[in-house]
Amino acid sequence: MKKTNKIKKLILIFVMLSMLLTSCTLPGLGGNTKTNVVVATGSNTERQILGEIVKQMIEHHTDLKVSLITNLSSSVLNHIAMLKGDVNVVGGMYTGTALSGELGMEPIKDPKKAEEVVMKEYYKRWERYWYPSFGFDNTYAFMVTKKFAEENNLKKVSDLEKIKDKVSVGVDTAWIKREGDGYKAFQEIYGFKFKSIYPMDIGLVYTALASGEMDVVLGYSTDGKISSYDLVVLEDDKRLFPPYDCSPVASKAIIEKYPEVEETIMRLVGQIPSETMQELNRQADEDLEMPAKVAENFLKKNNYFEDLKVDKNKIKDYREFVEGGKNV
Repeated sequence: MKKTNKIKKLILIFVMLSMLLTSCTLPGLGGNTKTNVVVATGSNTERQILGEIVKQMIEHHTDLKVSLITNLSSSVLNHIAMLKGDVNVVGGMYTGTALSGELGMEPIKDPKKAEEVVMKEYYKRWERYWYPSFGFDNTYAFMVTKKFAEENNLKKVSDLEKIKDKVSVGVDTAWIKREGDGYKAFQEIYGFKFKSIYPMDIGLVYTALASGEMDVVLGYSTDGKISSYDLVVLEDDKRLFPPYDCSPVASKAIIEKYPEVEETIMRLVGQIPSETMQELNRQADEDLEMPAKVAENFLKKNNYFEDLKVDKNKIKDYREFVEGGKNV
């Protein structure tokens, strides 16, 4: 009952925010009559890189002019911008965020089911195409150094039970009391707790692990520091954390007007696995490369996925699934 009330409050806040913002134009939006397609991103590194990848792919494979909006700091603002028609495509959105945010639904632990529900609901409510995932999800993840993993034969989170009383574990401060997938839920699902656990700022966990201060930490699964420090992400084998699979989203209106946009987006499905996204984030955050340059280098390396044949039947099957309820 408490969780249901919380969801109702979130929906109410979302509706009020929508009413407030639909009456005004968001900063940096609209007014460019020479632009055919407007792509939006969030303000964090990962979503800016993905927005650039989508933008540059559309420009490479079509004759369309694309503008990029990078100042929309939350999924709610991206959603509202699409409602208003100021934005046609969002470079990257996450299933877990959409379920608990825009859709106001309970978390779904099964990744395939979560993606299917979001796909159908997004089309049903707003006539938007939530495309299949880029190939990665960005959620909380337990991780260790490669050396520590090899010494203790660690591959999945449940493997930590055998060393639970010997390890120092660093976690995001907010995670300790987080409902649904926090430390309490961890103990219920995995059946054990750590003897020594240290809450800290999420930005400090990686250096604490690399320096040897911590043996195990809880971070984000696509953080660039995973690649920088050559860390090993442990499999969440009992599905404590909801999936946050990342996908591009486009309005039905822009796809009907420019079908080539959909064909271009579908080239990216499954082409950015977690390890690749970690490396792209690392290049931006650690090497200080601009997101546009990171995206350009990635696309050039992969020849803009020109070698991938666009499967029209796959697009047809996807459309029938989201529009008519047919199974994928």
